[in-house]
Amino acid sequence: MLSPALILGLIAGLHVLGSVEGDPLIEVFRWKQMDFYNRGDGYSGGHGYGHGHRPDRPSVSGPIAFPGKYSRAKRESLTSRDTPLSIGSRVSSDDSNAPYIPYNNVPMGVTHFRGRLFVTMPRRRVGIPSTLNYIDLSRDGREQSPKLLAYPNFAMNQFNNSAENLVSVYRTSVDACQRLWFIDTGMLEYPNNRQQIRRPSIWVVDLANDIVLKRFEIPENIAETGRGLASITVDVKAGNCNDAYAYIPDLVYRRLGVYHLATDRIWAFEHNYFNFDPLAGDLNIGGQTFRWDDGIFSTTLGPHLPDGSRSVFFHPMASTYEFVVSNKVLQQESNAARSDHGNDFRVLGSRGPATQSTMHEYDPKTGVIFFAEIQKNGVGCWKSSQPFTVDNHGTVDSNARDMIYPSDLSIDDEGTIWVMSNSMPIFIYSTLDTNVYNFRIWKQSTRLAKRGTVCE
Repeated sequence: MLSPALILGLIAGLHVLGSVEGDPLIEVFRWKQMDFYNRGDGYSGGHGYGHGHRPDRPSVSGPIAFPGKYSRAKRESLTSRDTPLSIGSRVSSDDSNAPYIPYNNVPMGVTHFRGRLFVTMPRRRVGIPSTLNYIDLSRDGREQSPKLLAYPNFAMNQFNNSAENLVSVYRTSVDACQRLWFIDTGMLEYPNNRQQIRRPSIWVVDLANDIVLKRFEIPENIAETGRGLASITVDVKAGNCNDAYAYIPDLVYRRLGVYHLATDRIWAFEHNYFNFDPLAGDLNIGGQTFRWDDGIFSTTLGPHLPDGSRSVFFHPMASTYEFVVSNKVLQQESNAARSDHGNDFRVLGSRGPATQSTMHEYDPKTGVIFFAEIQKNGVGCWKSSQPFTVDNHGTVDSNARDMIYPSDLSIDDEGTIWVMSNSMPIFIYSTLDTNVYNFRIWKQSTRLAKRGTVCE
């Protein structure tokens, strides 16, 4: 039996590390360093690494796309996509020509669909074998640190082999028609050598057969570069799969792109609400103090209303405020050209201090929106039927030791929240300790996550 002193000590420790109101998230996987079934060494079959060039370096003849007439002046401040010029890869490989450098692989996104857990690895450093991957839960679900399988295959992740192969993916989304959507930024974000080697593109993959259904290149007047394209949200009904709209935030250029699959057209909105909050950009995460100015970062869809419309909730990452607009406004291309949007875009309110959020998602089973909160190193919640106030914003879980920087949050069709935490500020501004677990994937049912919180 535990002594009273030991019990008090454990309780005190929990208060130091974080807090839990709802049922805490369950750790599913953890890694000290990421690994792959195919690291790229020995890969052949007509796509070898011979002739002295690396698979994760652009070939000499590779297409280079630079910002053109639509570019804006480079800002002095940093976003989550930037690395200070003085900081490069902190750990060197024994073989600088290796296609796989363990330290440089930092996972970013996580999405689950029926036994496959999709994990993205943006190319922010060299030595990344594949940017889009998955874990086969039936095969490796019991492993503590499973290896990743390239998706849809390894060859398509080798950008030098084809102008239409994958370059760098941050996050993915599964729609109501069982298709995987994501943005390929087309950019190699190597420190001191950032290169936009091809246009950013929207991808749609049929999860029934892993066939690429669509690859749409985003024109320069919509996104000068792919640097700010961090996420994508898909608005579609299962019975009308061709009439899909994708909402694409641009955290760098502070725009919201809208792509319509049926017409194969894209347009973009600009609004002051897409900007960062100058009072919310100072962050302290994982022992690192820094300033970011990420604009609009995440969108999520509310329930269908009687008139057939849906609310599109959104927020900048460097902000504690939430905003909303009707999907009917976004789906009218002519609205994007208006200089005055009137009251179409509305302020919902603030979530409260230190609630800056990367991703958020609405759960139709509970009516709750869940937030990945980076300064709290945890997950917050708001029940959408209640007023958007600080008092109505709850904490599901918070863990400053193990859930450092929740970079992604998604909810699958079974009502399970999935969260990736990846210690990214430590990777950017300091050095990851490869002797401890740096990356984790968590889960919890939405029903249990809200239990005991104000989101009940």
